[in-house]
Amino acid sequence: MHIQPASRMNLVQEYYFSTKLKEIAAMQSRGIQVINLGIGSPDLPPSPETITTLGEAAQNPKNHAYQSYIGSPVLREAFANWYHTWYGVTLNPANEILPLLGSKEGIMHIAMTYLEAGDQVLVPNPGYPTYRSASLLTGATIVDYTLSEENDWLPDFEEMEKQDLSRVKLMWVNYPHMPTGAQANTEFFEKLIAFGKKYNILIVNDNPYSFILNDKPLSILSVEGAKDIALELNSLSKSHNMAGWRIGMLGGNPNFIADVLRFKSNMDSGMFLPAQLAAAKALHNPPEWYEKVNTIYRERQQKVFELLWRLGCDFSENQQGMFVWAKIPSTYKDGYTLSDEILQKAHVFITPGGIFGSQGNNYIRASLCSDVSVFEESIERVTLALQ
Repeated sequence: MHIQPASRMNLVQEYYFSTKLKEIAAMQSRGIQVINLGIGSPDLPPSPETITTLGEAAQNPKNHAYQSYIGSPVLREAFANWYHTWYGVTLNPANEILPLLGSKEGIMHIAMTYLEAGDQVLVPNPGYPTYRSASLLTGATIVDYTLSEENDWLPDFEEMEKQDLSRVKLMWVNYPHMPTGAQANTEFFEKLIAFGKKYNILIVNDNPYSFILNDKPLSILSVEGAKDIALELNSLSKSHNMAGWRIGMLGGNPNFIADVLRFKSNMDSGMFLPAQLAAAKALHNPPEWYEKVNTIYRERQQKVFELLWRLGCDFSENQQGMFVWAKIPSTYKDGYTLSDEILQKAHVFITPGGIFGSQGNNYIRASLCSDVSVFEESIERVTLALQ
């Protein structure tokens, strides 16, 4: 027997990496050792204090019960202190911070809270695919806004304002940007907030990459008046090497937070308390810890630059985040073609940029989440394969 899925499922496909990992697994089952430079899953550990706190808290039998829907006060205080220390943003831990089971679930919660059939939503092209899929599942209509290398991968407000924006309810933004590694500045965020207020569009900035290869973390909430029209998602996945822990947060004014909580409280029963207490400890990591992590990423980035140079790609060396975004040689039809060729000939997987939208078709993206020795072997394999 087969039960027909809901028609909304026709709007989305299985996540690209889910299907690609099956292909890679099949190759490895045949004895082919594939180097996967595709997914940005940190291979470095959280701070030792974070892990110790988790273990100690888990030993307390009282810490295994259901938890509050709004998260532990300890974690909310830690997020508030972290935002004040690193972003210069004041958030009330009582009602302006909502801990999440990873920021990806926050994208879905926000979409389900605010979007429905008849609404339009601005989605970056290229951009994180979940913005599109989560919006489509609500019944909303996608309106792409084009990002280009020529405009430093920032939105063109003049171009967007040529459209009818009367039905646009929400705009997904992501800076530092994934997949391009582009960075925003305060002036850009000021323009973005003014744009949101002018057209009554909720601006949602997804901000998980601001600590990776970046000396000056920036939050959209640092802009005056941002809380009136903007929300910000953040995450410990990349910044604290805690991807599998699924710990994120949503920051913004109490009305927005209360709206999202109404939906979220129907979806889960709180976060494991020892994980919250450990996350709070992680948020107190000293500057030296972040510097040590970034020293490792900088060394890896140089190796990825060499790999991409061997492939004949063009790229900016001023990228933030844990990926390198590169334009492919004109001899290739698109990034899929180059990615497939390298996978088959060198057994190295690099993500085709087209999975992030049509604006990424002529690009590829390599992850920095592997040891230097892995990148060195990738360089050797690619060099031999292209001879």
